[in-house]
Amino acid sequence: MAAPSNPAQRISGVPHVAALINGLEKLPGKANLLWYLILGGLFLDAYSNAALSAGLSPMVKELGLSATQVGLLTATAPAIAILFNPIGGWLAARIGRVKPLLLAKAIAVAGALLTAYADTFATVWSGRALVGIAYGIDFAVAMAMLAEYTPTKLKGRLNLWQCVWYVATTGNLALTLVFFELGVGTDIWRWSVGSAAVFAGALLVLQLLFLVESPAWLASQGRLAEAAKCLHRIYGFNVEAGERAHEQAEQPSIGFRHTGVLFRKPYLPRTVLSTMISLTQSMQYFAIGWYLPVISLAIFGEQFEKATVGSMVFNAAGIIGGAVSAYVGRRMGLRLSSAVGYAMAFVLLLTLGLGFGSLPAVLAFAVPFLFIFFHSAGPGANGKSIAALSYRSDIRTLGTGITGMLGNFGSVIGLYIFPQIKESLGLGPTIALLSAVPLLGLVTCLIIKWDPTRSGIDPDEEDIDFQAPALAGR
Repeated sequence: MAAPSNPAQRISGVPHVAALINGLEKLPGKANLLWYLILGGLFLDAYSNAALSAGLSPMVKELGLSATQVGLLTATAPAIAILFNPIGGWLAARIGRVKPLLLAKAIAVAGALLTAYADTFATVWSGRALVGIAYGIDFAVAMAMLAEYTPTKLKGRLNLWQCVWYVATTGNLALTLVFFELGVGTDIWRWSVGSAAVFAGALLVLQLLFLVESPAWLASQGRLAEAAKCLHRIYGFNVEAGERAHEQAEQPSIGFRHTGVLFRKPYLPRTVLSTMISLTQSMQYFAIGWYLPVISLAIFGEQFEKATVGSMVFNAAGIIGGAVSAYVGRRMGLRLSSAVGYAMAFVLLLTLGLGFGSLPAVLAFAVPFLFIFFHSAGPGANGKSIAALSYRSDIRTLGTGITGMLGNFGSVIGLYIFPQIKESLGLGPTIALLSAVPLLGLVTCLIIKWDPTRSGIDPDEEDIDFQAPALAGR
């Protein structure tokens, strides 16, 4: 639905910008292109994180790494992302959405190249640290910007990031298989990581040329003339700057000192829900995802090609589930679809854990396949999406950054604690024990009723009828 050509509509603040965008039935061509260009950054994040895993064994042999060094390498990117999630959100709240996204791509290029040409552990670690910085910044900002670009009726499509994540992981596995067939030998990990630099460079150029700043963020800063221009460039609206709304006349600069607003009404339940979903979904994924190569080797054989194809088959469940999550999220709501996903994950983890080693071959394949499907169709996608949709534009990236940081602790817990439990109890009992994690997620979804796709109003439009506590000096 295009805006009328005459007369020009006048915008006076974020609520008016949000109302214009939310009135759309679908995204026009230019907006759709930009939407997927931002989503491409999340593809890169997943691809960069997966780039080292397929060639990890050859790298260990070539560089002579110890088990401790391998553990540090695998944990580095997600651990550093914990710190840079809120930093990315803070940057986007202060200087806009586009500049941090471009910065993240430049850092990703540097990190991939540094890793690909490394000949020591220290250099590889430094490269992976840069990848973690890029990932932390990009994810917090990209999800917020996608939310600000998207009309209310299409909010469920934010869940497509989960599908893109598995597509990227599968794509990296496929490309690694190609490199293997070309006979690159132990350098296969360098080719895998180096390909991430190519993707990052291409995306950097495309985003530099085409991205348009978020009109909602510009309006939140009182830059109404620029917001009007961006609305025209993205959606084709015929708008111009009006007089600023009184409540926005003294808009403070958002910083870490304003984090407390996320933990006060009306945002407290939203913050708790998105954080708990992010935390528990990442923990439960490690119960299966971390051991997919082991499961794949047991089912498909120990040859590199068969094991890689097997991992791709399991990732296909994530692609399907991630694609379905956009539809399910729209039909059921993000909270309810998370609850269903958690319930199925609980049953499947308990089944796999109690029957590990004795399940028939068909079930040994079907259970982890179904787990990945229900995980990606439900809570795997929803934690990030709920956070991006739950806050006003002026604090949205701060919210996605802080909740992303808290949620990413699940990855670190998975990388360090789960292997220790496995060492003590064995893989089967560990998986059965970890069924408590989706159960905790399920209980959270049943207790907290907030759902941004069912609230009936965009958080940016809440200011029309509701004045949140002042941010300055709180």
